[in-house]
Amino acid sequence: MPSDSMKSIQISHRYGSYEVRFESIDSAIERLPSDLRIITDTNVVQHFGPLLEAKAPVVMIDPGEQSKSLKSYGSLLSWLAKTKASRKTMICALGGGVVGDLAGFVAATYMRGVPFYQIPTSLLAQVDSSVGGKVGVDLVEGKNLAGAFYPPSGVSIDVAVLRTLPVNQFVNGMAEVWKYAFIMDAGLTEPLAAEGWGVEHPALGEVVRRCIALKAEVVQGDEFETLGLRAILNFGHTVGHAVEYAVGYGNILHGEAISIGMVVEAKLGEMLGMTRKGVTQEVSQYLANQGLPTTHSILKSERALLSAMYGDKKAAGGNLAFSLLSDIGRCKLVESVPEATVLAAMRES
Repeated sequence: MPSDSMKSIQISHRYGSYEVRFESIDSAIERLPSDLRIITDTNVVQHFGPLLEAKAPVVMIDPGEQSKSLKSYGSLLSWLAKTKASRKTMICALGGGVVGDLAGFVAATYMRGVPFYQIPTSLLAQVDSSVGGKVGVDLVEGKNLAGAFYPPSGVSIDVAVLRTLPVNQFVNGMAEVWKYAFIMDAGLTEPLAAEGWGVEHPALGEVVRRCIALKAEVVQGDEFETLGLRAILNFGHTVGHAVEYAVGYGNILHGEAISIGMVVEAKLGEMLGMTRKGVTQEVSQYLANQGLPTTHSILKSERALLSAMYGDKKAAGGNLAFSLLSDIGRCKLVESVPEATVLAAMRES
């Protein structure tokens, strides 16, 4: 496994930079300013309620994708106003990806932008959604269709907090870990496949740091996803987001949907002749061995899935676009993908 001994990672963006620190939640909370509002969910507060309430006003949302909505967004804005939050008040997101995305969008728009800090408590949020500066909410019409590029003031990662997760939530996050191996770092596949990965694994912190470093490399090269480079982070997400939408938010975990999407999109790449033959089988086997789903009956609902894919942010001019593998460890954005080939890939997955 690649070694990464960094205590922190610096990520540059249009306004400057922010630091991803590897530290305990207690240390992170202690360092935050007194003019603070904390957004979390009802699961997280069971573990850290007293710590948070001793620091600043706290508001809780229900866990799950259903909370990443315009209704929740409006309620949180009103809460900030009622608690007299000012333009100098920092908002801290303490939770998984839903909390981070929602709180970040609130921070980006309350009084036209206030300081924002991320303390992710799920594996998925630690390795992916808490870094990169994308925030937003879902619309009835699709996932993440309202949002902004709004980098945090900083991020604190505490791998020990992952011990509070149910097993299925940890496995859910491993889908994004595998994604980094598939799109950028083929060398990660061997140790991930060879060892039993769980919250007690001694190298888990190293893997989390490696994934963050890989994402930092990508987002610094294409912050606003205009060059095609950052789009590789969406491998599996065009189909995966469509699966989430069609199944119904809350009925499937994000990582589970992305796992299914990565298998379909690997097959799509093979059918287009750009992905090495056999990659789909390798991707599917890796994910299945991790305990992740590789197919779903919803793939038969072709029209519903296609409709969601045409609403994807990468689609342009009525054409479908996907981030596809050329081989394990290499990926690129492919535009104007024929609809018939997409349907064929879903049917064979």
